[in-house]
Amino acid sequence: MLTPPTDPSAASGSSAAGSASPSRRTVLGAMAATAATVPGLLALGSPASAAPAADPLPGGGDLGPNVIVFDPSTSGIQAKLDEIFKQQESAQFGTGRYAFLFKPGTYNGLNAQLGFYTSIAGLGLSPDDTAINGDVTVDAGWFNGNATQNFWRSAENLALTPVNGTNRWAVAQAAPFRRMHVRGGLNLAPDGYGWASGGYIADSRIDGTVGPYSQQQWYTRDSSVGGWTNAVWNMVFSGVEGAPAQSFPDPPYTTLDTTPVSREKPFLYLDGADYKVFLPEKRTDARGTTWGGGTPRGTSLALTQFYVAKPGVTAATLNAALDQGLNLLLTPGIYHLDAAMEVKRANAVVLGLGYATLIPDNGVTAVKVADVDGVRLAGFLIDAGAVNSQTLLEVGPSGASTDHSANPVTVQDVFVRIGGAGPGKATTSIVVNSRHTIIDHTWVWRADHGDGVGWETNRADYGVRVNGDDVLATGLFVEHFNKYDVYWAGQRGRTIFFQNEKAYDAPNQAAVQDGNVKGFAAYKVDDSVTSHEGWGLGSYCNFTADNTIRQDHGFAAPDTSGVKFHDLLVVSLGGQGQYEHVINDTGAATSGTSTVPSTVVSYP
Repeated sequence: MLTPPTDPSAASGSSAAGSASPSRRTVLGAMAATAATVPGLLALGSPASAAPAADPLPGGGDLGPNVIVFDPSTSGIQAKLDEIFKQQESAQFGTGRYAFLFKPGTYNGLNAQLGFYTSIAGLGLSPDDTAINGDVTVDAGWFNGNATQNFWRSAENLALTPVNGTNRWAVAQAAPFRRMHVRGGLNLAPDGYGWASGGYIADSRIDGTVGPYSQQQWYTRDSSVGGWTNAVWNMVFSGVEGAPAQSFPDPPYTTLDTTPVSREKPFLYLDGADYKVFLPEKRTDARGTTWGGGTPRGTSLALTQFYVAKPGVTAATLNAALDQGLNLLLTPGIYHLDAAMEVKRANAVVLGLGYATLIPDNGVTAVKVADVDGVRLAGFLIDAGAVNSQTLLEVGPSGASTDHSANPVTVQDVFVRIGGAGPGKATTSIVVNSRHTIIDHTWVWRADHGDGVGWETNRADYGVRVNGDDVLATGLFVEHFNKYDVYWAGQRGRTIFFQNEKAYDAPNQAAVQDGNVKGFAAYKVDDSVTSHEGWGLGSYCNFTADNTIRQDHGFAAPDTSGVKFHDLLVVSLGGQGQYEHVINDTGAATSGTSTVPSTVVSYP
């Protein structure tokens, strides 16, 4: 069983400004004392036998030992960064969770190397408020130069001036690069240009050139780049100033001038000495960063409007805080839930720091969202428990039908894992029933390595199921599920960028037979759907348990004019299984041991 992490040494400056809301305990105590001495006073209130009202939960407070806050005068910053990196560099399935927060100002000569479950962020309202003359580095020395397992780390809201002119960010899935200003270039490959398979950039400005080099696929949204050097299989851009022109498949650039709808992730910042959470406003037909023209547009919430949760808190307490009208700030650590966290209130915010991790016990659902406007879920990991959960995250109840177009639910940097850190099972990871929901960067992963891994051991039939209408996914990474990785039944759905691998461990052809169809599609649109569109979607097979398995197609959809796909590809990795077609019966088969994609530019 996983236990909450402990910090090897508590750093100074890790408490947050913001006093707790006043408790009623003192007032109620005084009333009780008065009642004991004034005859008949109890008759004015509740009967003496009634249960006392629970004290309200406090808002604001300390961010806990694993949020480590620096200011420019802090001594030993590099030593602290190095200490945590040494602990986290190869702790892929460990229990450590950390967030480094830098107060506004200038920091010189730093190299913040980020290991697993480590986030780094500035505390300004703009990235340029917090300047590091140095680097925020992800490399793959721990894995012999292979960056394909550099998961679960993030960088946000900083301006970097790299020492040698180019910052290295060699990541894989679940490693967002948000609200960053790189005053130079950005290298997305590991030292030595080994394997790499990421990744995601949003609301960022890279003054120089981005070099993906060995990165197989990448998605960049609402940003600005000084240039882009090359592509391997699948490079997708929406709303990116300086992006290469549309040219899929040679080179494989998929470029949309704008992003139809976007709303950036909430973030913690300092307003003077007070911590607040900024909530960026929704944009339509977005292009470029939210902050390049000055103060970003949106609203702020004081930290006193958040219940600051720490590992060990119960689901009942989290729900009491939400019911009381507080939002949730999940500090770094591992949270076991014996009941679902239920978000029932419009505009509620659940924001995690340092890859706060929710584990549902006894088969419960981790998070349920009501059919209400404007809920924001961001910055946490859901790790399936040993007892099968029917679902892990439910956005809206079954049959939800409310129009949320003016104020959608957003799910951002919310990641799901089935197995790897230990036994885990879930029939479906994410179910989206609410209309107009925006899924902005998720990695939903049935583990192919680690502990508790096997075709039935970490059984998980479906990754993401979308039943609601008008849902938009920007940066959808879903991999290795026993049946469909994505099953889309809502009308007018849209996906910009999809990355998928089919389950490595399928034991034989019969295990993945979908009726008369060979293999479950990576992305299936239900036959009832009449309107759907996708751009820049890729699926790869690597059937290591039985390399004779064949997929009829990577993508399946009704053959109707309202269902459209652009820039699709399937790849057989080294001949470990093959695809017969790309989508339905369209597109050439993969063949042999080459990893040359089979592509379809437009369907139908």
